[in-house]
Amino acid sequence: MSSAPARSVHWKEARLHSGFAASQRPRILIRNPGWICALSAIAMVSLGVVCINITSGVDATGLGGFALKQLLFLPIGLLAGALAAAPHYRFVGRLTPTLVVLTVAMLVLVLIPFTPEWFVKPKNGSRRWINLGVADFQPSEIAKIAYVLMLARYLRFRKNYRRLRGLAPPLALTFLPMALVVVEPDLGTALLFLPTFFAMLIAAGAKLKHLALLVLAAALVAPAMYPILEPHQRVRIEAMWNQIRGDRAQADSINYQGFQAITLVGAGGVRGLGPEKSRAVIDFNNLPEDHNDMIFAVITNRFGLLGAGVTIALYLAWIGGALWCAGVCKDPFGRLVVVGLTSMIGAQAIINIAMTVGLAPITGMTLPFVSYGGSSLVVAFMMTGLIINVAMRRPAYLARQSFEFSPQDM
Repeated sequence: MSSAPARSVHWKEARLHSGFAASQRPRILIRNPGWICALSAIAMVSLGVVCINITSGVDATGLGGFALKQLLFLPIGLLAGALAAAPHYRFVGRLTPTLVVLTVAMLVLVLIPFTPEWFVKPKNGSRRWINLGVADFQPSEIAKIAYVLMLARYLRFRKNYRRLRGLAPPLALTFLPMALVVVEPDLGTALLFLPTFFAMLIAAGAKLKHLALLVLAAALVAPAMYPILEPHQRVRIEAMWNQIRGDRAQADSINYQGFQAITLVGAGGVRGLGPEKSRAVIDFNNLPEDHNDMIFAVITNRFGLLGAGVTIALYLAWIGGALWCAGVCKDPFGRLVVVGLTSMIGAQAIINIAMTVGLAPITGMTLPFVSYGGSSLVVAFMMTGLIINVAMRRPAYLARQSFEFSPQDM
């Protein structure tokens, strides 16, 4: 009679052991919302190549120039995305300190005045690029990923950021890359760290009243920062204000790029111009950086308001797929990484589109996946790969839950 309970105990132990063993086996989810991001990204690159090719001039035939180079960057970006998705994201997290040190070293390297120009060549007064021979590499692009990984690693198991004083360490982690990027100078990229900071803290459960106090303090301090801005930065802000007021006094100088971009946007109408007419209008318009920072103006000129809507819809699909991945992820580190990367891409797209249509100062910022640029494209696909990495891996059964607080902690 005593053998039945003994068999029951052994059966329960065996079941518990098998369940624990199963929890340790890697579980890859091939079907996951991360593929929405991948498909949206490829669609945006395709749109970008078409519009970059339009900027090559009326005499250009076939695919060449910047468009061909961008197309050649695509397989490199896809490979980089696949490599980012291959190892478990927790392993990537363990490599974060090394990646942060290397990134900071590169950001400092481009700022050293006596670095040989063949290695770090200033462009338009900025020291942002490292010459790799076949292409230029922009360390501030990889700094976006390093920052998100660093902040996610810091926040994952802490609660101190739910107090006002506890926001000081993550703020310090944010100001470090921001300061190095601002000195390059690259104010546009530096601004991306702030919305990412707030998005990740909100996802981690920081109290909104504390974040609101930070925003209020920044708003009060901002006017005092204006006198210490570089002259060209102050001019950009003044030019944007004049442009919003419709003052064309600077239309042939500092506001030239902004007014030319708005002209192209308006000329596209609802359905856009034909390919040859659009190519001629863009060539005659002579918009600076039309293949790069101002590519949204080219899209709207060629495909009209409908094309602009499709572009924004593709970004919304990418962001929606990424947030879906964050929602189903129960691991704190993985969820924060996805939220951080999503906010980085989303903020960059919003700022670029806003500056193209005259709602924000022109800061020299690319449109992710669409603008010409090898560093930008490869890093954007690395971000997409990391999001897929998180989406296709379930956390272990006994993994710590993500940011669950009792009512008295709220």
